[in-house]
Amino acid sequence: MKKEELPITVPVFPLSNFIIFPKTTVPLNIFEPRYIDMINDSMKSNKLIGMIQPKISNEKQINPELHQVGCLGKITSFRETEDGRFLIELKGLVRFRQIKELITENKYRILEVDFKNFYQDLENKKEELKFSDLELIFKDLKSLFEKRGFIINWKALEKQSLDETINALAMASPFSLEEKQVLLEAENLDIRKDKISQILSTYTFDNFDNTTLQ
Repeated sequence: MKKEELPITVPVFPLSNFIIFPKTTVPLNIFEPRYIDMINDSMKSNKLIGMIQPKISNEKQINPELHQVGCLGKITSFRETEDGRFLIELKGLVRFRQIKELITENKYRILEVDFKNFYQDLENKKEELKFSDLELIFKDLKSLFEKRGFIINWKALEKQSLDETINALAMASPFSLEEKQVLLEAENLDIRKDKISQILSTYTFDNFDNTTLQ
């Protein structure tokens, strides 16, 4: 997608415990009526929705306050089940910063957004990092994943590009939501790699007890 094709407004799916990064693809099971409506509307237009985290996980709050930064995704696969759920795959494209929430007649939320600080997400330039730069991170992550019972196909990851690998690891990691938000907001790939290293060091020194990185 070219930057001039990016939308000014984005329907958003505020979801706790979930972050999507650019150049990653995730499955989603959509069953809540307002988000069924959102996916229906999106499929009829540009197939774009935004994923963004609420600041506080509170299911009783209908419209909780949202983090400032989320990620625009494109629906690449769609299937409706017999019981009316939507099973979709969403590919992360580019991060956005919310400007304001719009007042509309829709039951789902729509944000006016700005992409200008994240245009690099759309680029396919060659990374300066090498997989050898990730060896220590891989080692520490493997230890953390094993301790938490996570299973990762490391050989498959090594076949991906570096940005896909780092983003996939950041998304799949058993880090806290606050830590993942820090990773999402990291300016570029190199900074995100360093943030992962910093977070891993807190887990290592705290015997894998969570300490949020600021």
